[in-house]
Amino acid sequence: MKIKESPIKGVPVTKINGNQSLATMDKLAIEEPLEIRLAFGAGLTRTVKNISVTMRTPGSDAELATGFLFTEGIIKDKNELASVNHCFIACAENKENVIQVELAEDATPELKNTDRNFYTTSSCGVCGKGSIAAIKTVSSFQPDQSNDFFITREMMLELPSRLRLYQDIFDVTGGLHACALFNTAGELLLLREDVGRHNALDKLIGAALERDLLPLKNAVLLLSGRASFELVQKAAMAGINIIGAIGAPSSLAVQLADEFGITLVGFLRHKRFNIYTMGQRILMPKYEN
Repeated sequence: MKIKESPIKGVPVTKINGNQSLATMDKLAIEEPLEIRLAFGAGLTRTVKNISVTMRTPGSDAELATGFLFTEGIIKDKNELASVNHCFIACAENKENVIQVELAEDATPELKNTDRNFYTTSSCGVCGKGSIAAIKTVSSFQPDQSNDFFITREMMLELPSRLRLYQDIFDVTGGLHACALFNTAGELLLLREDVGRHNALDKLIGAALERDLLPLKNAVLLLSGRASFELVQKAAMAGINIIGAIGAPSSLAVQLADEFGITLVGFLRHKRFNIYTMGQRILMPKYEN
Protein backbone atom coordinates (compact mmCIF):
# COMPACT_ATOMS: atom_id res chain seq x y z
CA MET A 1 0.00 0.00 0.00
CA LYS A 2 1.42 3.39 -0.98
CA ILE A 3 0.89 6.40 1.25
CA LYS A 4 -0.42 9.45 -0.52
CA GLU A 5 2.07 12.21 0.22
CA SER A 6 1.37 15.89 -0.23
CA PRO A 7 4.29 18.35 -0.28
CA ILE A 8 2.05 21.38 0.40
CA LYS A 9 -0.01 22.48 3.42
CA GLY A 10 -2.48 25.36 3.69
CA VAL A 11 -2.15 27.61 6.75
CA PRO A 12 -4.05 30.74 7.83
CA VAL A 13 -2.13 33.95 7.36
CA THR A 14 -2.69 37.68 7.62
CA LYS A 15 -1.27 39.54 4.65
CA ILE A 16 -0.24 43.13 5.12
CA ASN A 17 -0.04 45.49 2.16
CA GLY A 18 0.57 49.08 3.20
CA ASN A 19 -2.42 50.09 5.36
CA GLN A 20 -4.49 47.07 4.35
CA SER A 21 -4.67 43.64 5.96
CA LEU A 22 -6.29 40.50 4.64
CA ALA A 23 -7.00 37.23 6.44
CA THR A 24 -6.51 34.42 3.96
CA MET A 25 -4.79 31.07 3.42
CA ASP A 26 -1.21 30.56 2.36
CA LYS A 27 0.43 27.43 0.94
CA LEU A 28 3.67 26.26 2.51
CA ALA A 29 6.10 23.50 1.68
CA ILE A 30 5.78 20.77 4.28
CA GLU A 31 8.84 19.97 6.38
CA GLU A 32 8.74 16.72 8.35
CA PRO A 33 11.34 14.26 9.64
CA LEU A 34 12.07 11.07 7.77
CA GLU A 35 13.77 8.21 9.60
CA ILE A 36 15.73 5.93 7.29
CA ARG A 37 16.12 2.35 8.48
CA LEU A 38 18.30 -0.31 6.88
CA ALA A 39 17.61 -4.07 7.08
CA PHE A 40 20.45 -6.39 6.12
CA GLY A 41 21.84 -9.86 6.77
CA ALA A 42 20.43 -13.34 6.25
CA GLY A 43 18.06 -15.51 8.27
CA LEU A 44 18.30 -15.17 12.03
CA THR A 45 21.19 -12.72 11.74
CA ARG A 46 19.13 -10.14 9.85
CA THR A 47 19.45 -6.74 11.50
CA VAL A 48 17.49 -3.48 11.31
CA LYS A 49 19.55 -0.36 11.94
CA ASN A 50 18.43 3.27 12.16
CA ILE A 51 20.70 5.07 9.74
CA SER A 52 19.57 8.69 9.68
CA VAL A 53 16.83 11.20 10.40
CA THR A 54 16.53 14.06 7.93
CA MET A 55 14.07 16.92 7.65
CA ARG A 56 12.47 16.69 4.23
CA THR A 57 9.47 17.55 2.10
CA PRO A 58 7.27 14.41 1.81
CA GLY A 59 7.35 12.81 -1.61
CA SER A 60 9.90 10.59 -3.37
CA ASP A 61 10.85 9.16 0.03
CA ALA A 62 12.11 5.89 -1.46
CA GLU A 63 14.38 7.80 -3.83
CA LEU A 64 15.60 9.95 -0.95
CA ALA A 65 16.45 6.89 1.13
CA THR A 66 18.27 4.99 -1.61
CA GLY A 67 19.97 8.11 -2.90
CA PHE A 68 21.20 8.91 0.61
CA LEU A 69 22.52 5.36 1.11
CA PHE A 70 24.32 5.52 -2.23
CA THR A 71 25.85 8.98 -1.88
CA GLU A 72 27.02 8.11 1.63
CA GLY A 73 28.78 5.01 0.29
CA ILE A 74 26.64 2.63 2.38
CA ILE A 75 25.44 0.78 -0.73
CA LYS A 76 27.28 0.48 -4.04
CA ASP A 77 24.57 -0.17 -6.62
CA LYS A 78 20.91 -0.95 -7.27
CA ASN A 79 21.50 -4.71 -7.17
CA GLU A 80 21.98 -4.57 -3.40
CA LEU A 81 18.38 -3.39 -2.91
CA ALA A 82 15.52 -5.83 -2.26
CA SER A 83 12.68 -3.41 -1.39
CA VAL A 84 11.99 0.05 -0.03
CA ASN A 85 8.77 0.73 1.89
CA HIS A 86 7.31 2.97 4.56
CA CYS A 87 7.13 1.24 7.92
CA PHE A 88 3.63 0.02 8.77
CA ILE A 89 4.13 -2.43 11.63
CA ALA A 90 6.38 -0.92 14.30
CA CYS A 91 5.31 2.67 13.81
CA ALA A 92 1.60 2.71 13.02
CA GLU A 93 1.08 6.26 14.22
CA ASN A 94 3.93 7.76 12.21
CA LYS A 95 4.34 5.31 9.36
CA GLU A 96 4.65 7.94 6.62
CA ASN A 97 7.79 9.36 8.29
CA VAL A 98 9.72 6.10 8.64
CA ILE A 99 11.04 4.24 5.64
CA GLN A 100 12.85 0.91 5.65
CA VAL A 101 15.32 -0.16 2.98
CA GLU A 102 15.64 -3.94 2.72
CA LEU A 103 18.93 -5.16 1.28
CA ALA A 104 19.40 -8.45 -0.50
CA GLU A 105 20.61 -11.19 1.85
CA ASP A 106 24.03 -11.33 0.20
CA ALA A 107 24.54 -7.53 0.32
CA THR A 108 26.92 -6.11 2.92
CA PRO A 109 26.46 -2.41 3.71
CA GLU A 110 29.43 -0.19 4.54
CA LEU A 111 28.14 0.82 7.95
CA LYS A 112 31.34 2.59 8.95
CA ASN A 113 30.18 5.32 6.58
CA THR A 114 27.15 6.03 8.77
CA ASP A 115 29.42 7.98 11.10
CA ARG A 116 29.66 10.68 8.37
CA ASN A 117 33.15 11.42 9.65
CA PHE A 118 34.66 12.50 6.35
CA TYR A 119 31.98 14.00 4.15
CA THR A 120 29.30 15.97 5.90
CA THR A 121 27.79 19.42 6.06
CA SER A 122 30.05 22.45 6.12
CA SER A 123 28.95 23.25 9.68
CA CYS A 124 30.68 20.12 10.99
CA GLY A 125 34.22 21.24 10.23
CA VAL A 126 35.50 18.69 7.71
CA CYS A 127 39.21 18.75 7.05
CA GLY A 128 39.69 19.41 3.34
CA LYS A 129 42.28 17.09 1.81
CA GLY A 130 41.59 14.28 4.27
CA SER A 131 37.87 14.45 3.51
CA ILE A 132 38.44 14.43 -0.25
CA ALA A 133 40.80 11.45 -0.03
CA ALA A 134 38.20 9.55 2.00
CA ILE A 135 35.51 10.18 -0.63
CA LYS A 136 37.78 8.70 -3.29
CA THR A 137 38.04 5.46 -1.31
CA VAL A 138 34.27 4.88 -1.27
CA SER A 139 33.14 6.32 -4.62
CA SER A 140 32.01 3.77 -7.20
CA PHE A 141 33.38 5.97 -9.99
CA GLN A 142 36.91 7.23 -10.52
CA PRO A 143 37.66 10.93 -11.07
CA ASP A 144 37.23 11.78 -14.76
CA GLN A 145 39.63 14.29 -16.27
CA SER A 146 38.43 13.71 -19.85
CA ASN A 147 37.16 16.50 -22.08
CA ASP A 148 34.88 14.47 -24.37
CA PHE A 149 31.69 15.80 -22.73
CA PHE A 150 30.91 19.50 -22.98
CA ILE A 151 28.12 22.06 -23.07
CA THR A 152 27.97 25.33 -24.96
CA ARG A 153 28.06 28.63 -23.12
CA GLU A 154 24.69 29.54 -24.63
CA MET A 155 23.00 26.38 -23.36
CA MET A 156 24.51 26.76 -19.90
CA LEU A 157 23.03 30.25 -19.72
CA GLU A 158 19.61 28.84 -20.67
CA LEU A 159 19.41 26.19 -17.95
CA PRO A 160 18.14 28.36 -15.03
CA SER A 161 15.12 29.58 -17.00
CA ARG A 162 14.40 26.03 -18.16
CA LEU A 163 14.57 24.81 -14.57
CA ARG A 164 12.01 27.39 -13.45
CA LEU A 165 9.52 26.07 -16.01
CA TYR A 166 9.36 22.77 -14.13
CA GLN A 167 9.47 23.92 -10.50
CA ASP A 168 5.80 23.30 -9.78
CA ILE A 169 5.99 23.19 -5.99
CA PHE A 170 8.29 26.20 -5.81
CA ASP A 171 5.79 28.19 -7.86
CA VAL A 172 3.14 27.52 -5.20
CA THR A 173 5.23 27.85 -2.04
CA GLY A 174 8.38 29.76 -2.97
CA GLY A 175 10.23 27.67 -0.39
CA LEU A 176 11.97 24.71 -2.02
CA HIS A 177 15.38 23.90 -3.40
CA ALA A 178 15.60 22.11 -6.73
CA CYS A 179 18.14 19.85 -8.42
CA ALA A 180 17.82 18.90 -12.06
CA LEU A 181 19.64 16.88 -14.69
CA PHE A 182 19.78 18.15 -18.26
CA ASN A 183 21.39 16.80 -21.40
CA THR A 184 23.61 19.07 -23.46
CA ALA A 185 20.65 19.96 -25.70
CA GLY A 186 18.95 21.52 -22.65
CA GLU A 187 16.32 18.79 -22.33
CA LEU A 188 15.22 18.01 -18.77
CA LEU A 189 16.02 14.46 -17.73
CA LEU A 190 15.07 14.49 -14.02
CA LEU A 191 14.00 17.06 -11.43
CA ARG A 192 13.46 16.83 -7.69
CA GLU A 193 12.52 19.49 -5.09
CA ASP A 194 12.83 19.56 -1.31
CA VAL A 195 13.15 21.98 1.61
CA GLY A 196 16.68 20.60 2.05
CA ARG A 197 19.13 21.06 -0.82
CA HIS A 198 20.94 17.84 0.08
CA ASN A 199 17.62 15.96 0.17
CA ALA A 200 16.70 17.25 -3.28
CA LEU A 201 19.97 15.90 -4.68
CA ASP A 202 19.62 12.58 -2.86
CA LYS A 203 16.13 12.22 -4.36
CA LEU A 204 17.53 13.00 -7.80
CA ILE A 205 20.37 10.50 -7.50
CA GLY A 206 18.02 7.92 -6.01
CA ALA A 207 15.77 8.32 -9.05
CA ALA A 208 18.76 7.89 -11.35
CA LEU A 209 19.84 4.81 -9.39
CA GLU A 210 16.37 3.29 -9.76
CA ARG A 211 16.50 3.90 -13.54
CA ASP A 212 20.02 2.46 -13.95
CA LEU A 213 21.35 5.80 -15.20
CA LEU A 214 24.52 5.85 -13.09
CA PRO A 215 27.17 7.05 -13.66
CA LEU A 216 25.70 10.38 -14.75
CA LYS A 217 28.77 11.38 -16.75
CA ASN A 218 26.72 12.63 -19.70
CA ALA A 219 24.32 14.85 -17.76
CA VAL A 220 24.60 18.39 -16.44
CA LEU A 221 23.53 18.92 -12.82
CA LEU A 222 21.85 22.25 -12.04
CA LEU A 223 21.49 23.40 -8.43
CA SER A 224 18.93 26.09 -7.61
CA GLY A 225 21.08 27.50 -4.81
CA ARG A 226 24.70 27.46 -3.74
CA ALA A 227 27.23 24.67 -4.35
CA SER A 228 28.38 23.35 -0.98
CA PHE A 229 31.01 20.69 -0.34
CA GLU A 230 28.28 18.17 0.47
CA LEU A 231 26.45 18.69 -2.83
CA VAL A 232 29.63 18.38 -4.89
CA GLN A 233 30.49 15.26 -2.91
CA LYS A 234 27.14 13.69 -3.76
CA ALA A 235 27.56 14.65 -7.42
CA ALA A 236 31.03 13.08 -7.44
CA MET A 237 29.61 9.87 -5.98
CA ALA A 238 27.14 9.75 -8.90
CA GLY A 239 29.83 10.32 -11.54
CA ILE A 240 28.60 13.78 -12.59
CA ASN A 241 31.07 15.81 -14.66
CA ILE A 242 29.41 19.23 -14.95
CA ILE A 243 27.69 21.17 -12.15
CA GLY A 244 26.01 24.53 -12.53
CA ALA A 245 24.92 26.42 -9.41
CA ILE A 246 22.72 29.50 -9.39
CA GLY A 247 24.41 30.54 -6.15
CA ALA A 248 27.99 30.67 -4.92
CA PRO A 249 30.31 27.70 -4.37
CA SER A 250 32.29 27.24 -1.16
CA SER A 251 36.08 27.01 -1.21
CA LEU A 252 36.01 23.32 -0.28
CA ALA A 253 33.43 22.62 -3.00
CA VAL A 254 35.84 24.10 -5.55
CA GLN A 255 38.70 22.04 -4.13
CA LEU A 256 36.66 18.84 -4.33
CA ALA A 257 35.47 19.59 -7.88
CA ASP A 258 39.07 20.15 -8.95
CA GLU A 259 40.21 16.87 -7.38
CA PHE A 260 37.45 14.93 -9.14
CA GLY A 261 37.79 16.63 -12.51
CA ILE A 262 34.33 18.17 -12.25
CA THR A 263 33.46 21.34 -14.14
CA LEU A 264 31.99 23.67 -11.52
CA VAL A 265 30.07 26.80 -12.51
CA GLY A 266 28.69 29.27 -9.98
CA PHE A 267 26.58 32.45 -9.96
CA LEU A 268 24.71 31.11 -12.98
CA ARG A 269 22.08 33.82 -13.31
CA HIS A 270 21.27 37.01 -15.20
CA LYS A 271 22.98 35.63 -18.31
CA ARG A 272 26.38 35.30 -16.67
CA PHE A 273 28.39 32.76 -14.67
CA ASN A 274 31.81 32.04 -13.16
CA ILE A 275 33.83 28.96 -14.12
CA TYR A 276 35.84 27.61 -11.17
CA THR A 277 37.22 24.29 -12.43
CA MET A 278 37.64 22.33 -15.69
CA GLY A 279 36.51 25.21 -17.88
CA GLN A 280 37.42 23.36 -21.06
CA ARG A 281 34.05 21.58 -20.90
CA ILE A 282 32.28 24.92 -21.50
CA LEU A 283 32.39 25.44 -25.25
CA MET A 284 32.83 29.13 -26.00
CA PRO A 285 32.14 30.81 -29.37
CA LYS A 286 35.18 30.64 -31.64
CA TYR A 287 35.37 34.39 -32.07
CA GLU A 288 36.02 34.88 -28.33
CA ASN A 289 39.21 34.32 -26.39
